[in-house]
Amino acid sequence: MSEFQPRAAVLPVAEEGMQRAVLDGGGVLADAASADVVVWTDPHGPETLQAALRESPARWVQLPLAGIERFVALGVIDPARVWTSAKGIYGYACAEHALALMLAAARRVHTHVLHRTWEAAPLGSPHRLLKGSTALVVGTGGIGAALISLLTRLDVRVLAANRSGAPVDGAEVTVTTDRLPELVPEADFIVLAAALTPKTRHLFDRTMLERMRRSAWLVNVARGGLIDTAALVEVLRERLIGGAALDVTDPEPLPAAHPLWSIEDAIITPHVSNTLDMSLPELRSLVRRNIRHFARGEALEGLVDPALGY
Repeated sequence: MSEFQPRAAVLPVAEEGMQRAVLDGGGVLADAASADVVVWTDPHGPETLQAALRESPARWVQLPLAGIERFVALGVIDPARVWTSAKGIYGYACAEHALALMLAAARRVHTHVLHRTWEAAPLGSPHRLLKGSTALVVGTGGIGAALISLLTRLDVRVLAANRSGAPVDGAEVTVTTDRLPELVPEADFIVLAAALTPKTRHLFDRTMLERMRRSAWLVNVARGGLIDTAALVEVLRERLIGGAALDVTDPEPLPAAHPLWSIEDAIITPHVSNTLDMSLPELRSLVRRNIRHFARGEALEGLVDPALGY
């Protein structure tokens, strides 16, 4: 199979490890004006990327993150180029965090850590096991699939929902996302791991939240916009659901005066399910593989559908 050496610009920060990944994949380093590939290293810089691409003939752009809605919203993702995201490489890290949030909710860790004296749990307290519970995983890409694998080892019954309804290993039932209302009432834990698109924005609105069990927890490690935050605050205050464990919020960052901070059964972590330290080695490996694929004319990993936005 014939190969060529892709000319790759690592922008806007020429991170040394990413440059090494380009070279190890068989590419050569270049500037934007002569690049076949732009490897973008700034997850928060869609405007800067748009400016860089105006002067670049690059046929393929590698983005550094899985959730690319900010790039889509700005119109950066044009169909004239091939786009790849980092979807899939963050799956296990985010799944671990989702599991940690589920365990914290089940064992009420969020209430115990506030005490500075020994507080015995009263008879009939809401502590529980994950074992034997039912979890509904919404979105079965890298995060969802990794979480399902972890949950089945803990004897958790798993239900799943995704865009296609294609069966997922480890899930007892898999339905299309539009059939979510059928499964929501069965779940003790609902974990959101789906992409944020116009169709999934506020997927969990007041109507969907009211279908949850009164003891059920909603866990979100995907994107804050999947939940109608105002509706979530209402149902938590009215104690219509057990609680919410959120690594992502809408708005984000969550303002200090936001009512979610004052709700006892709201666990909030500041979007740390996958940090840079955890993700950078995986991202470099992805770039190395994709440069090699590109040089050989092979399919790239993490392809983005510009029409779908992910």
